[in-house]
Amino acid sequence: MIEQCKCDETYDLRVEADIGADAIWCNKCLCNFEISYVPISIELQSELTKWILKYGEWIDWANDGIVSNGIELEGKYKVSFSSSTFAKRHANKKK
Repeated sequence: MIEQCKCDETYDLRVEADIGADAIWCNKCLCNFEISYVPISIELQSELTKWILKYGEWIDWANDGIVSNGIELEGKYKVSFSSSTFAKRHANKKK
């Protein structure tokens, strides 16, 4: 069963990697969007798909952040980065 976005319209998007999910989420209700339905270019869809397939390579494990150029998206949408749960646990173990 695919969960539907509870917002009528949103330009507040979250780009976040998760195993088995596409990279774009509603930042209000946290619904995961099927990337082919998000009004972005085929090129950007392709880049996001490549990005998510490299899950973990873009995480700066030592600093619980992202590596340089890990995410660079600008324009109409507000993009928020959310550290993965695994990265947060990993960072807490070092403290």
